[in-house]
Amino acid sequence: MRHLDLLAEAGLYGLAGPPGSGGLGLDIATACQVIEVLAGCCLTTTFVWMQHHGPVFAVSGASDPLRQEWLGPLCRGERRAGIALAGVRAGRARLNARPGEGGWLLEGTAPWVSGWRRIDVALTAARHEEDSVVSMLVDMTECETLRVEPVALVAVNASATVLIHFLDHFVPPERVVGTQTYAEWQARDAAGLRLNGSLALGVAGRCCRLLGPTALDEELMARRAELDGASTEQMPAARAAASELAMRAASALVAASGSRAALLAEHAQRLAREATFLLAFGQRPAIRSSLLARLGAGPRLAPTGGP
Repeated sequence: MRHLDLLAEAGLYGLAGPPGSGGLGLDIATACQVIEVLAGCCLTTTFVWMQHHGPVFAVSGASDPLRQEWLGPLCRGERRAGIALAGVRAGRARLNARPGEGGWLLEGTAPWVSGWRRIDVALTAARHEEDSVVSMLVDMTECETLRVEPVALVAVNASATVLIHFLDHFVPPERVVGTQTYAEWQARDAAGLRLNGSLALGVAGRCCRLLGPTALDEELMARRAELDGASTEQMPAARAAASELAMRAASALVAASGSRAALLAEHAQRLAREATFLLAFGQRPAIRSSLLARLGAGPRLAPTGGP
């Protein structure tokens, strides 16, 4: 929590917010640089903090009542947000919303929600009818209609990631951020892939600094340039390349560290676990296929779920 407080004190919770509301209004290239630097210092802190900016961006484009109440406090870090989006990301919707008396009712599950007890609200996406996605700010407070199940992770475990069960959980209408078709929601969700790539670059960069000068340094610059220049269609392959580089850089650090890498106090083992986590985090089918191809595993073998 102290690390997150320090980011708030530095004004970094307003990274994606407009200056008029207390935000920094940084362009995407600068924001990616900040995320990469922070991820190389502490991936867990960065992982929780980075998810705050999706809600900030969404609220900045919402209707006036919601925007007026939430945008300033979110930009200042007085209120902190996470995301609960995996309930609608692929296949059959796990989380559904239907109109109820005086608002909306959520039913189902939202997996991979990070920052429990560290965030106040989560930008939550739920399917409504066949082709509609409703996004809303949901209070992250456990009650009879909102139950949480902790998830143990191989790395970034202090991110307090949980599975949330919604049991006809009521959300007032003033918390609705917006409604989109599923195709529109998917397009906006895919726009976050570049930011996620900075997490892998941060871990790879930390490994490179600990290793000292190697050929990996030039590859790190190449992967960064590839992500910066990727089109929407090229982004999954660029993301896969960044994650695979982080894994190779961490493996090189483990090999260079020798037997010390088996000690829990050593950076090498932690970075290797973080690189493993980033192979799976934020995956899409195209990213997974590209990763398997880069790793020499051929076509994707079986569908799996993930954050």
